[in-house]
Amino acid sequence: MELDEKKYLYLLFILPFIVLVFLANLYWKRKKKREFGDLEMVKKLSPESSVFKPVLKLVVFVVALLALIIALVNPKIGTKMETVKREGIDIVFAMDVSKSMLAEDVAPNRLDKSKQIVSQIINQLGSDRIGIVAYAGSAFPVLPITSDYSVAKMFLQSMNTEMVSSQGTSLDDAIRLAITYFDEKSKTSKLLVLISDGEDHSDDAQAAAEEANKAGLKIITISIGTEKGATIPLKSNGVVEGFQKDNNNEVVITKMNRASLEAIAKATKGGYVNGNNTKEVLEYIKATLDKIQKTEFEATEMADFQSQFQWFLGFAFLLLFADVFLLERKTNWVKKLDLFNENK
Repeated sequence: MELDEKKYLYLLFILPFIVLVFLANLYWKRKKKREFGDLEMVKKLSPESSVFKPVLKLVVFVVALLALIIALVNPKIGTKMETVKREGIDIVFAMDVSKSMLAEDVAPNRLDKSKQIVSQIINQLGSDRIGIVAYAGSAFPVLPITSDYSVAKMFLQSMNTEMVSSQGTSLDDAIRLAITYFDEKSKTSKLLVLISDGEDHSDDAQAAAEEANKAGLKIITISIGTEKGATIPLKSNGVVEGFQKDNNNEVVITKMNRASLEAIAKATKGGYVNGNNTKEVLEYIKATLDKIQKTEFEATEMADFQSQFQWFLGFAFLLLFADVFLLERKTNWVKKLDLFNENK
């Protein structure tokens, strides 16, 4: 099962608010009755007033709203897995998760900006397969090649600077790990999108890029940050408690290194683009993808997803219709049963 419009789940917060308003109103009415006179006397003056009916109306109304919200979310149920033929290329995103990516010379910071860019690139893809690599002082496989974009976005958003223990920016490890993602025998076009501030702490990135070129892998590099640079804030619960310092206890200024990223892209006849302007990046990636030859491949996916919103919508309208005819006075046949001891 999948939820088509998860954003509407936030509407669930309305339900407890409605219950609180109901309880507050109930308290206010009881307070006013006390001011009017003895509660038992007031009850005798309005014998048709039911204690249970208002609660029942609230339950019906809340359940109806819950059904409406679920209808807006539109749950879908898939009936089977099937293999389908798609046409596209294989793309691996290599994400820099070193501490320098916490610098805020681009908003909100370099890492979050990188996530935004990759997420929007994924949004404009068609039938391509994608994978994700994280790297700092070493590289770490996050997600193997897949055609499930929703899963890819979930893994993307969970990436942080703590997922790779060794610090630094080892571009060569990221490139070499990305090469292993691709099938050497496959004729599918291969693309590595490498996102970094370019502060490489290894000397082997150029050699790794040449290895990628021999493997038929094209690399597009995207720089994040400014050449002027910025400090690296150290935060706790969103509050800045200090700034990253080096071994000499000096505050670190991390600067974007455009030259290293351009050299890597050039070695694979790829391209470089400045990532500070998201629109330019998306246009550049789209133009590049349009030029790359697409290959047909097979992908396994859940098929025959059917929307289920109509059942919840119908149930909600049925309850709302019933709510109209639920009066707050006692019902005669229920009154005779006296299930809630209301006649005493």
